[in-house]
Amino acid sequence: MSTHHALDYVEIPFPDLAAAKAFYGSAFGWTFTDYGDAYVGFSSTGGDEDGGFDPTGTPHAGGPLVQVYSDDLEATAAAVRDAGGTVTVEPFSFPGGRRFHFTDPAGNELGAWSRA
Repeated sequence: MSTHHALDYVEIPFPDLAAAKAFYGSAFGWTFTDYGDAYVGFSSTGGDEDGGFDPTGTPHAGGPLVQVYSDDLEATAAAVRDAGGTVTVEPFSFPGGRRFHFTDPAGNELGAWSRA
């Protein structure tokens, strides 16, 4: 169910859909819905789709910083590395908790954060 003014769907440019599924499935356990060969939807919770991978988009740094939540930031950073991503900003503290930034194998920059 969508909520008025809430983040509802994120589209991540990723030219290689199989690589997108391999990375995000391995690093975060996301599930996927294939829409033919031209689009893949993803769910971070196993429920409704949170977004999709667009193979026609161009990954670039400097766009909106999409962040995933983590109960264990160090374990999430390790999972990102193990799945083929690159931690670009090591975990750091901020007033609301801690976070780090990373790039996926296509070059998209995202963040992960934790309250602790």
